[in-house]
Amino acid sequence: MFESSPPRLLPWTRADGAPCYLSTDDPHSRLSQLADDVEEELLTAAETLLAESETKFAAPDPEADPQEQDRTAVLHAALRDVLRIAVSRGDRLPEPCDHGETRLCEGRTCCRVCRRQIYL
Repeated sequence: MFESSPPRLLPWTRADGAPCYLSTDDPHSRLSQLADDVEEELLTAAETLLAESETKFAAPDPEADPQEQDRTAVLHAALRDVLRIAVSRGDRLPEPCDHGETRLCEGRTCCRVCRRQIYL
């Protein structure tokens, strides 16, 4: 008997702040597609915020608190790095095969037919 895919962490939380997960082997389900769309919107918002903060660093406010500027610089660098990692991981995701049947192979989700790894 084949195991199902591990649950997917969704890009939103419950009202109490706890994470939400989706358990499905169908990456084209309505909820999977909604999660993909929300993730894309979050990445776009992060890119926009990063671009806007670049202009602050180009012309720093001489009256601003130096400690606040340092904290902002650290947050800017963290956002830049996390965004780089998210994009890099997304680029490394393999395209799903056309068979549409999955199972776990050595802890990874693979196609039942060709055993190609589908998800990281």
